[in-house]
Amino acid sequence: MLKLRLAIALGLLPLLLAAQNEDKRFTVKYISEPITIDGVLDEGIWETADSARDFQQYFPSDSTLAKQKTEIKMLFDDTTLYIGIRQEAGGDEYITPSLRRDYRAGNGDNITLLFDTFNDGTNAFLFGINPLGVRREALISGGGNDLRGFTTSWDVKWRGESKIYDTYYTSEMAIPLTSFKFREGETKWRFNSYRFDMQGNERSNWTVIPQNQLVFNLAFMGDMHFEKPLGKSRTPFAIIPYINGIAGKDFEIDENANDFKVGGDAKIAIGNGMNLDITLNPDFSQVEVDNFITNLTRFEISLPERRQFFIDNNDLFASFGGGRDANPFFSRRIGIATDAEDNTIQNRIIGGVRLSGKLNNNLRLGFLNIQTEEDEANEIASNNNMMVALQQKVFSRSNIGMFFINRQTFDAPDFIEESEEYNRVVGMDFNLASSDNLWTGKVYGHKSFQPDDSEGNYSFGAFGNYNGKNYGGFIDAVYIDEDFDSDLGFIPRKDIFKVATSFNKNFWPKGGLINNHTFQLFAINTWRPNLDYKQTDYFYNLSWEGRFNNLSEISAELQHRFIFLTDEFDPTGKDNAVPLPADTGYYFTAVALQYQSDRRKTFSFSANPTYGEFFNGNRFSLEADMTVRFQPKLNLSMNLAYDHIELPTPHSRADIWLVAPRVDITFSKSIFWSTLVQYSNQRDNMGINSRLQWRFAPLSDLFLVYNDNYFVNTFMPRNRSINLKLTYWLNI
Repeated sequence: MLKLRLAIALGLLPLLLAAQNEDKRFTVKYISEPITIDGVLDEGIWETADSARDFQQYFPSDSTLAKQKTEIKMLFDDTTLYIGIRQEAGGDEYITPSLRRDYRAGNGDNITLLFDTFNDGTNAFLFGINPLGVRREALISGGGNDLRGFTTSWDVKWRGESKIYDTYYTSEMAIPLTSFKFREGETKWRFNSYRFDMQGNERSNWTVIPQNQLVFNLAFMGDMHFEKPLGKSRTPFAIIPYINGIAGKDFEIDENANDFKVGGDAKIAIGNGMNLDITLNPDFSQVEVDNFITNLTRFEISLPERRQFFIDNNDLFASFGGGRDANPFFSRRIGIATDAEDNTIQNRIIGGVRLSGKLNNNLRLGFLNIQTEEDEANEIASNNNMMVALQQKVFSRSNIGMFFINRQTFDAPDFIEESEEYNRVVGMDFNLASSDNLWTGKVYGHKSFQPDDSEGNYSFGAFGNYNGKNYGGFIDAVYIDEDFDSDLGFIPRKDIFKVATSFNKNFWPKGGLINNHTFQLFAINTWRPNLDYKQTDYFYNLSWEGRFNNLSEISAELQHRFIFLTDEFDPTGKDNAVPLPADTGYYFTAVALQYQSDRRKTFSFSANPTYGEFFNGNRFSLEADMTVRFQPKLNLSMNLAYDHIELPTPHSRADIWLVAPRVDITFSKSIFWSTLVQYSNQRDNMGINSRLQWRFAPLSDLFLVYNDNYFVNTFMPRNRSINLKLTYWLNI
């Protein structure tokens, strides 16, 4: 009888947990006196506050209560949301890798709070804090369905502190209501929280999230009810001026590169849901450099946007089309141009405006207009770059979006051909997300217009994904016309019809070392419409991935690929190398392994070797990284990518190295020093970026940045500079 009762209880547990999710709610009480933010919950008012408690385990299981208790209390007044948190732990041996703001949550103990202020399950504000009171904030878009919707580059002013005790730690946070966007008179926000407890090797959420979903997915949230309606947001007018003095030299042309720049941004709130950003002579200099990437393909690789001006509500502009194949708007195109010798160089931005946000609960608007400077010496015209986007919510978490993009030359100088005077793109997207996030998808159609070229020029796509606990899969179809152009987009390849499919089976063992493991079959097939739909590429990948209870991971892959070269191509990238001939097909197979060690350890590493055929030769590759942590002050890391390519005569062999050691020192929560060295013989460059940052006031920084670049083969200097940059966030 006892066994029968136990079996019934275990069978009903998922239903009970689901019922708890549906009913999860708490009340945020109104107070009239401010709270001192010191991390100690000693104010009597906290005793009267309602709380979010009974966290549910996400890892190692998603069907039980968390072992360590977490309790979140909230209060608010006319200007501020106050949050008090108590987190129990097995001791005081917390992992806090760094004192730097915007830390990576998976590497240490911390808690994160998600606020869906418009109750749409699509966008949210994220705030986090760890046992040492280090803070982070981010924007979540696209329902939290993938990492592309997680933006840590967003910054906003708020306060937070923590206090460590023997078996628990407490945190206090004060977030100005002006940091959020919400509807005036609102009485409810959707809310969730997730916690990383590294001592107990446990991850938990306030509401249950299945392990096959991302821990920040917005489909799974409870409710926070305000005791009185929220008033009109009184977001201050913010001015963010900067001064940047640069001393440098370009050794290739033997010219000094000294400069002095003054400019800034302004942020203005329009109602409770809209932001107006204005920039004048913005400075996008190399305060933080991009990571080098070894590229052995024929196509361009996209890099993330880091510039603060483009971050807020970035999904309104950047989420149209297919991110990998047919993205009509890619903000990093603005401020970059091609000179008369087809070299990519920076093009100064004169200024711009950006209006974005919610017009009402269901309708979002985005407008962007940026002017770039004419550079006659390099035959680069002044361009006006404009985009308008609308997004209407439909059903529970889906939306329909429309956009218009216009890149227009200013005054049409003589060195610009008539066909390059403008580029316009219009389109519509339907984005599907079911209420439980079991189904997601997208359908889109876009069309471009150039001078005397308005026929055809289409880009179409459809994507559908099923993400079940035990099974998953997707199908993605893309068609891009040969004449489709989006000058402000990321379109690495045109004249293609491409179909990608995937099927995976997930296993969840009840015991043992492995927490879960997955078998996946992934395939991509590509045809060229202008070659009578000849198949020019396919890629088949059979993989197994295992995730252990100690947070280490291992995977193995068998890859088979076919590439038909329509143009000659040299994969080694060597000067004077004999390229592989065009109009030739190549079949090649390879195997790959990957291992990621337990990131909780002081020393952690990953390794990813690949060996097999490569076109008509062979290739051995190794990607690896190592990290040594002396918490919370010092982190040492090394990234390595090595490719040995052996092609038969008369083609080349090559050893391609990318080595990138990094040192990060956080002297305090406001003073940071990082040095990154990147050696790449494919780029023929060794770069050094050393940056000292002092955050002397909230979101106000003094940077001292040293950049140095050398040719690899001759070790001669290419360019060198030192920047002294001051930014100050002033609320008026």
